[in-house]
Amino acid sequence: MKLLDQSRRHHRPRQNPFDQRKRAVAGKWHVDEPYIKVRGQWMYLYRASDSVGDTVEFYFSAHRNLPAAKRFFRKALERHGRPDRVVIDGSQTKYEAIVSCDTTNRLRGRSRRRLKPIRIRQSQYVNNPH
Repeated sequence: MKLLDQSRRHHRPRQNPFDQRKRAVAGKWHVDEPYIKVRGQWMYLYRASDSVGDTVEFYFSAHRNLPAAKRFFRKALERHGRPDRVVIDGSQTKYEAIVSCDTTNRLRGRSRRRLKPIRIRQSQYVNNPH
């Protein structure tokens, strides 16, 4: 029996533990950002949940502006792929962030088929997704 030298062993790169437990998410996301108190400090909790009610992604930010919204959507698209539809409140900032991130994501895509833009539904009455 031949012993392998430890330095010659091939190891698979370690994955993020979160990605190992990642499950498929539904194609329709509800996005909101409540203002909550975290450890004595007021923060915006950007969160997306799918149509089943499971949390897709979340992000804490001290600001409710375009860069924070873009950061949240970029992270969600990288981890979970593109949803078919996104339901948001009447926020123009979130709308611009989705359009910007979706355009960048579609341009970066390597597939030969043309990707459809994410459909965005705005409703000023959407406050709590479930």
